[in-house]
Amino acid sequence: MSQSKANALSTWVEVPKNSDFTIYNLPFGIFKSKKLSPRIGIAIGDKIVDLCILDQEGFFANMFLPEGIFLKDSLNDLIGLGKVQTRKIRERVQDLLLADNEKLRDHQSRGKAMVNRKEAEMLMPVKIGDYTDFYSSIEHATNVGKMFRDPENALLPNWKHMPVGYHGRASSIIPSGVPFNRPKGQFKDPDMEAPVFGPSKRLDFELELAFITGKSTKLGDSVSTAEAEDYIFGFVLFNDWSARDIQNWEYVPLGPFLGKNFASSISPWVVTLEALEPFRTQGPTQEPAVLPYLKSEKPANFDINLEVYIQPEGKTASKVCASNFKYMYWNIAQQLAHHTSNGCNLNVGDMMASGTISGPTEDSFGSMLELSWKGTKPVKLETGEERRFIEDGDTVIMKGFAEKDGIRVGFGEVSSQVLPAKT
Repeated sequence: MSQSKANALSTWVEVPKNSDFTIYNLPFGIFKSKKLSPRIGIAIGDKIVDLCILDQEGFFANMFLPEGIFLKDSLNDLIGLGKVQTRKIRERVQDLLLADNEKLRDHQSRGKAMVNRKEAEMLMPVKIGDYTDFYSSIEHATNVGKMFRDPENALLPNWKHMPVGYHGRASSIIPSGVPFNRPKGQFKDPDMEAPVFGPSKRLDFELELAFITGKSTKLGDSVSTAEAEDYIFGFVLFNDWSARDIQNWEYVPLGPFLGKNFASSISPWVVTLEALEPFRTQGPTQEPAVLPYLKSEKPANFDINLEVYIQPEGKTASKVCASNFKYMYWNIAQQLAHHTSNGCNLNVGDMMASGTISGPTEDSFGSMLELSWKGTKPVKLETGEERRFIEDGDTVIMKGFAEKDGIRVGFGEVSSQVLPAKT
């Protein structure tokens, strides 16, 4: 979908100015309310289109959909129908919402089919079987290498040859709005003679996007970069919370563990790959040339503006980061191709996060580790306070949107508050 201003779409639904959920977007999510059980909806402006009601009223007739497909507590079964079907559903809803289409606008069930977003509770959009976190921003990897290793050789020898990643913990991924307790763990500061156990003193956010797989593979099969997007349903915002002190002490030799697996937060609306098509862009030049299985023929980066805010408890939020998904060195096609290159099988609903998205300027660094440069440069908030890392009571809010030629497609936000560690 790549409409220009000349053939711009308009809708009969009142959509606030600068809304992320325009007629061009129409993301999928799972919601419930005091009156409604969990079900699948599509966001438009300040409303949610209840797909279950549309189905019951015959708006999806002749699509041969399984009975009750929209009355689910996850998107997995719907995604599993395949992109041909999910694209038809989304396009059908888009058609019903167009300004000159009276079928739903004037239908007796319109009142039941349109739910106010503020009256709905958003749930986890998918049941995540497996979760992988990549390390695909060259700016982030370089910054970390400068801080912890040789500044002259910040990148490890393998970094420009393959998308590095690790398998994370799916059970601790939580939806936006759910608070979590500060993690406890073992850490050893440089001035300590021996490690101690206690609440993390260096809790951090990581600004990421994550894609959700929409197609399964058999064990032993691989997915090429040319096929990769057929296996990607859509994206969510992803905050991969990190306890830097715990991580720093434990990560040698096997990598992230307790410093990462205590919580990750995601936005509730899944923005489809189709909605992001107008914002496709060329990624950074990859030198040296990648191996043949990682060559990506078409541009697979996306121009998505990303912002991070810190809100101390009871106070105003301060923007501390403005980055962009287009900076990613390794794109989604390369990530998926590498992930499956050894025959690792995919399942519908698997989640694969980008890794921290940092840009080339200091205000575009996607973590407190970088923004405060390992805690040596405090970040000043609008309240007058300073932060080196995230404190108890703080809420971290991440937002993302793409905008071009009058078309805006956004993710809403993912936010979580940090509660004190449990005693």
